[in-house]
Amino acid sequence: MDLHFGDSKPTDEERAAVDALLGPPESSWEGAARDEMRTEDLRWARGGRKARERRDLLLPGLHAINDRIGWISEGALGYLCRRLTVPPAEAYGVATFYALFSVRPRPATVLHVCTDLACTAAGAQELCAGIESRLGPGSGVSVARSPCLGLCERAPAALAIRAGDPVRTAVSAPATVAAAVLAGTAPDSAPEEPPAALAVPQAGDPSLLLLRRVGVVDPASLDDYRAHGGYAALRRAFALGPAGVIREVTDSGLVGRGGAAFPTGRKWQATASQPDRPHYLVCNADESEPGTFKDRVIMEGDPYALIEAMTIAAYAIGAHRGFLYLRGEYPRALRRLAHAVAQARARGFLGDDILGQGFAFDIEIRRGAGAYICGEETALFNSVEGYRGEPRAKPPFPVEKGLFGKPTVENNVETLVNVVPILTMGAPAYAALGTGTSTGPKLFCVSGSVARPGVYELPFGATLGELLTLAGVRDGLRAVLLGGAAGGFVRPDELGIPLTFEGTREAGTTLGSGVVLAFDDTVPLPRLLLRIAEFFRDESCGQCVPCRVGTVRQEEALRRIVARAGADAAGDIALLREVGRAMRDASICGLGQTAWNAVESAIDRLGAYE
Repeated sequence: MDLHFGDSKPTDEERAAVDALLGPPESSWEGAARDEMRTEDLRWARGGRKARERRDLLLPGLHAINDRIGWISEGALGYLCRRLTVPPAEAYGVATFYALFSVRPRPATVLHVCTDLACTAAGAQELCAGIESRLGPGSGVSVARSPCLGLCERAPAALAIRAGDPVRTAVSAPATVAAAVLAGTAPDSAPEEPPAALAVPQAGDPSLLLLRRVGVVDPASLDDYRAHGGYAALRRAFALGPAGVIREVTDSGLVGRGGAAFPTGRKWQATASQPDRPHYLVCNADESEPGTFKDRVIMEGDPYALIEAMTIAAYAIGAHRGFLYLRGEYPRALRRLAHAVAQARARGFLGDDILGQGFAFDIEIRRGAGAYICGEETALFNSVEGYRGEPRAKPPFPVEKGLFGKPTVENNVETLVNVVPILTMGAPAYAALGTGTSTGPKLFCVSGSVARPGVYELPFGATLGELLTLAGVRDGLRAVLLGGAAGGFVRPDELGIPLTFEGTREAGTTLGSGVVLAFDDTVPLPRLLLRIAEFFRDESCGQCVPCRVGTVRQEEALRRIVARAGADAAGDIALLREVGRAMRDASICGLGQTAWNAVESAIDRLGAYE
């Protein structure tokens, strides 16, 4: 592809896709019909700074083309770049950064088949082979082996995306060869997904705080949400005032649920106190950690709770604009949230004067496009701004300079929805749940070798064994992976570990985002570790040497060990330890710093290669 503006022209469909997002072009530089009386019209771009300030529309523009056509041609990319005054070389770097985009021709339908941890354990490799044998080159369907699709409770899983106007999607989970082929060849005829409540084995339990409405309320109905206590928390927030809300969240002991466990109240206070304006709120709904699906279940089953929570957070920190960054592999969550945002806006729960309180706030949904690294907060900011999703060096921290260089609060879905019960029940009652240092409830994503996989809500302090008993762990348990690919393995004799941040840390592992993946003795552990290494190699953004090189060396060493099957692996294990230390000590962000964790724990705790 020529990385300068060339002679390639967009097709009418490509032009229509971009214009539907950006509006019609205003000059011939942008693609409008040329005015013969104004020859200067071709010599420069109109708009200047104003046009450049629309750089953040690059990712939505790429989505618009990819959704309509199925891939991004040189002509389409050039047209989008002219509209936004973005250098084509930079836009090409962004387009090729994401797994859901293609800059090479491909069929209009792509069938993504998950080959990550839970699906691998459920036979994903055999499923892929069967699908590929059925869907040959002339089928009009491209089969892509995909990282985690966030459907782990129904593994193995497949997602079909058919380009067009509108784009069509179909999910097959648990997938069979026949069902996946049907989803790929006739997405409109594929069976409807089961309701979100099926992913919540405790659905209907009135003692739940975060999941109590999933399966009880109609996720499309704002009135049903309000009838079950919705927006009572926002009304209390207005009664308390911004400082009172922050004090309540601080006193509750709420910490981030994405894995870092930073005190939420401190983050909000630090942002609210910044004199630089405007302030932004970002909801990180890009849960890409293999084995994680709790945020999807909340967004599909109780979307208004997230909108209410974001409104409360924005009020507390003085933000009038919020971004909800949703992973691109969640089509149903996108539909539910888009509907909920529109309904909330129409009914006065979003907009210029929320509930007549004189507070203005609105939410914009931005789709990710398949990049695990964009779960890191500063990489997410770069992605929203229209750049490659590469992490930034810190400091400065997001509370000072975050999205668009302004003070920003970034929280994930689970963290935010905790704010609703904090304000309805009060900070002291919330803090009484769990333990002294890990307060409140926690969501756990349980999958793998269990009878009842799904999202479970338990107070902090419950043991791993108690959680697995609820889920119905199968006989022959060999290992449990806590925290996903970036977490660590524990043995069957360690099920007494308390599920708290401090308890897992003392046990030499991590709680992470709440992933609990159980593996019985039928799962080949070395092959699983190799899949983890392949995942990190693929998902490294390549910005820093320790991660870019280290993830490759880790995969190579594990591939050699698997190939030798039983031969002495001491040399490669020593190399893995050296590479792992380098990545942990010198990588810019958490991806490189944790890429060795699961492999290290498997070697040290499970004797994986003895």
